[in-house]
Amino acid sequence: MTRFVRWTAVAVTSALLAAGCSGGSSDDDKSGLSWGRCKATADAPAPSSDWQCATLKVPLDWSKPDGETIGLALIRAKARGDDRVGSLLFNFGGPGASGVSMMPSYAPTVSSLRERYDLVSWDPRGVGASEGVRCRGDKEIQAAESVDVTPDTPAEEKAYFQDAADFAKGCQKDAGKLMAHVSTADSARDMDRIREVLGDEKMRYFGISYGTELGGTYAHLFPKNVGRMTLDAVVDPGADAVGHARNQARGFQRALNGYLKSTGQDPAEGSRKIADLLRRIDARPLPTATPGRKLTQTLAVTGIILPLYSKDSWPTLTSALAAAERGDGSELLTLADRYNERDPSGRYGTTTHAQRVISCLDDRQRPTAATTRKLLPQFEKISPVFGTFLGWDTAGWCHDWPVPGQHDTPEVSAPGAAPVLVVGNTGDPATPYEGARRMADELGKGVGVMLTWRGEGHGAYGSGSDCVDSTVDAYLLDGSVPKDGKVCS
Repeated sequence: MTRFVRWTAVAVTSALLAAGCSGGSSDDDKSGLSWGRCKATADAPAPSSDWQCATLKVPLDWSKPDGETIGLALIRAKARGDDRVGSLLFNFGGPGASGVSMMPSYAPTVSSLRERYDLVSWDPRGVGASEGVRCRGDKEIQAAESVDVTPDTPAEEKAYFQDAADFAKGCQKDAGKLMAHVSTADSARDMDRIREVLGDEKMRYFGISYGTELGGTYAHLFPKNVGRMTLDAVVDPGADAVGHARNQARGFQRALNGYLKSTGQDPAEGSRKIADLLRRIDARPLPTATPGRKLTQTLAVTGIILPLYSKDSWPTLTSALAAAERGDGSELLTLADRYNERDPSGRYGTTTHAQRVISCLDDRQRPTAATTRKLLPQFEKISPVFGTFLGWDTAGWCHDWPVPGQHDTPEVSAPGAAPVLVVGNTGDPATPYEGARRMADELGKGVGVMLTWRGEGHGAYGSGSDCVDSTVDAYLLDGSVPKDGKVCS
């Protein structure tokens, strides 16, 4: 199972660079951080010498600041210009995205910001090089692809929930004590420690997708420390687990409708055809060019989801759907594998593992199978293509989870904080536009400043709008706060 809250489309479709910290030190900060060359991994060469890596020790349990510690992996590239503002910290979402791996590949998108900022990111606790969690092995992940995540029979339902329970046990076995200390609030406290050791009086931050929830949580916990903060592709802070799934069903269906219109199809008729295709695949998975692998309904949905993150990928979706209609699942499988971080050798990434460990510690709501059955008609009405998938996900995602969730919805009110620029894209599939307006409102009067882009895809900055990019740059570089409600079309 995969929840479709991920990072901005630029990062989704990029080749991920992997970086770690080498043993040598090239720059020791007064804070005690030892910055050294980032090293290569088995998956990718090291980034250029512009990039430095370090490890920061933070408390495992922030209620016991002098107790056991864990290491957080950091990466940075220093500002190019002389008129340096400070550090700009990035989180690319997920939850579970590795900032250490993604920052170098995202840097060209924010090259204008590097003139005055050190670009900094990190692997949040439970992610990547920061005590990353792996809940099952590659062979187990591939085997689980055959589990029907939209069960139609008691046997399929039993297998679905058994797989969820097995996944939870694997997470607990691997994470141990960390399992109860990877919440968004924990990471927000880590952020403030990062701010301190970097020597910044105020937090300057760029959060994308889930990174907006993390930014809102930080603003609530440390309102006086907020500097220039931009939140793009905004997660709705007022939505609980079920509400969030509804939002995604609505957002992806809205994006699919836009795609279908672009191909000259009626959205209702086009959605019906895709839903029929998925039902046929559910009954009989499609053959693919990869020996030993078939395209299941779950993989097909995942393959359809990925191109909806960016309008530039819509032609890829056209080709993949046409191939599937001809009985060939190869193209949709390739798209699903890209989303699931599966390489040609059969190795899978662990972003979705960390995503689940973090979100299930955050979310208190635990819908049952009975609750889901009652909700399914609502979900199917919202989206004939994605509704059933996301409806069942509400019950399976945190089923039999070994630690309780912390809240129904995150608290993001930040009275007294500096203005926070909230950027919403009307065509965003993964984090629908309405969430941005909610975030701006809940941050509070005089804090949340709304910027709207009438565009398509997940995220607005760097997506082709000079209006959005120049507005965000003016805010981050010069502190120029736009008028609340500004619209870029």
